[in-house]
Amino acid sequence: MLGGISIWQLLIVLGIIILIFGTKKLRNVGSDLGGAVKGFKQAVNEEEDKAKPQAKVAHEEQPNTYDVRAEEKAAEEHVQDKEERN
Repeated sequence: MLGGISIWQLLIVLGIIILIFGTKKLRNVGSDLGGAVKGFKQAVNEEEDKAKPQAKVAHEEQPNTYDVRAEEKAAEEHVQDKEERN
């Protein structure tokens, strides 16, 4: 049971919808909806495929920016500043 709705109530609602719209319109709506979902999935997969090589290339081209000498120099300057203050 879905929140107090029985299967019979769902079937009655489905029957009313079929009477109002007809099976041909419902079939067209279903196929349109299925085509839209299929197109969305294809677009998502294409974007993922495009992003993977670009991310790999960007990671390979990124240089190592960590410089030990620059860090040592900054630490020495920090020590000198402290000594000057005292």
